[in-house]
Amino acid sequence: MTVIPAAPADPAVELAAPEFWQLPWSQRELTFAALREREGPTFVRDGSAAGGFWAVVRHADVVEASRNREVFRSAPGATTPPPPRWVRWAFGDSMVNLDDPEHAVLRRVVARSFTPRLLARAEEDVRSTAVALVDAVRRERPSDFVSSLAGPMPFTVICSMMGVPVELRPRILALVEVAARSAGERRGLRRWARVPGQGLRALASLQRIMVVLARERRRRPADDLITSLVTADVRGEALTGRQLGAYFSLLLVAGVETTRNALAHGLCLLTDHPEQRERLWADPEGMLDGAVEEIIRCSAPITQFRRTVARPYTLGGVRLGAGDRVALFYCSANRDERVFERPERFDIGRSPNPHLGFGGGGAHYCLGAHLARQEMRALLGELVRRLPEVRSTAEPRLGSASFDHRVVGLPFTF
Repeated sequence: MTVIPAAPADPAVELAAPEFWQLPWSQRELTFAALREREGPTFVRDGSAAGGFWAVVRHADVVEASRNREVFRSAPGATTPPPPRWVRWAFGDSMVNLDDPEHAVLRRVVARSFTPRLLARAEEDVRSTAVALVDAVRRERPSDFVSSLAGPMPFTVICSMMGVPVELRPRILALVEVAARSAGERRGLRRWARVPGQGLRALASLQRIMVVLARERRRRPADDLITSLVTADVRGEALTGRQLGAYFSLLLVAGVETTRNALAHGLCLLTDHPEQRERLWADPEGMLDGAVEEIIRCSAPITQFRRTVARPYTLGGVRLGAGDRVALFYCSANRDERVFERPERFDIGRSPNPHLGFGGGGAHYCLGAHLARQEMRALLGELVRRLPEVRSTAEPRLGSASFDHRVVGLPFTF
C-alpha cells in the first residue's frame, strides 16, 4: 500500500462527505473543476481502513485506467460502497465486480445470448413501448415524468426482452425500488440497521423469482433472453440460477436506473435550454442522436466506478501502490476542458462528443449502450412528435447517492 503523508486533506476535497453529494451539480462541479487543474489523481480521505481513495477526474486518466484491466481491477468491488463479502457470497457477484477470466466467460455468455433475432425483436419492443407510454400519458395525464415515462420505458423493454411475465412485473418493480433506494448512500448506524435489511430482502426476492423463471425456461424454452442465458454453452457452462439473478439485478440497475435517470435529466436540460429545445423540435431526425449523446454527457447517469490497483503504477504523473483504491469519476471526465470545448454548455450539436457515459472503454464498457440509446431516441422522438409542449415544471428530486445521478421524481406538464 502507498503510504499517505499525515498532513490534513485539502479542505476543498469533499468527495467522501455525504453532504457533498446532496449539493446541486453546479456546486459539485466547482470542486471537480479545481481537481482537474491538478496533475494526476488526488487522494481523498474517507475514514476507511485503507485511509481513503484516489480521485481520478481527468478524461485521459479515466480512459487509461478503464482500459488497463491488468492493473486496475474491479474485484473486490467496483461500486461505492463495495458490497460486503457475505452479500456477494449470498447473492453472487455482479459482472461489474469481476475480473478475467471469470468476467470474460460471463461476458461471452451474455454477448452470445443477444442473437440477431432477439435484438430485432427488442428494437420493435422499444418503438411499441414508447408509443404505448405516450398513449397512456395523453389519456391519464400524470404529473410525474419519472414514474410515468422515464422509468417504465427501460423497465418494460428489459422485462420484455428477458421474458418476464407481465403479471410479475409490478412485484419486480416494487422490489427494484426498495433495493435501489439505498445504493451508494452513506448512512448513520440507526438507518444502516433498517434500510439494508429491506434492500437485502428485496434482492433475495428478486433472486428467487429469477431462479424459478430459469428453472421454467430450462423445462420449456422460449424465445427470450432468459432462455438464451440458461441454455448458452461457453466453455461447457451456461448461467446458473444464482448467476442469472446477479445478472438480472445488474440489468435493472445498469439498464433501467441509468436510462431512467438520463431521460429525466434530459427533460430538465431541454426545459432549461430553450434554444437547444428549439433545435431538436425543428429537426428531430437530424438532431435526436446528438441530443441523446449530449444528455448522457451532461447527466452522467453513473457518477463513478471504483478500481483496486494490482501493482505499482504511475497514472497522470502520480505513483499508485498495490492495493490502492481509485474512483473513476465519469461525471468529471465528461466536463474535462482538455477534451470538450465549453464543457459547461449543453449543446445537442456537439461533435465530436467522446463522453464516458457508458464507461471509459475496455473490458467493462457497457454491453447495453446500444439499447439505451435506442430507448432514449424512441421516447424523445415520441415526445417531440406527440407532446410538443412537454417540459419539467420544477427541479428534479434527486437521490443522495455518490454512485449514480438518480432522479427520484420530476414534475412535468404537456
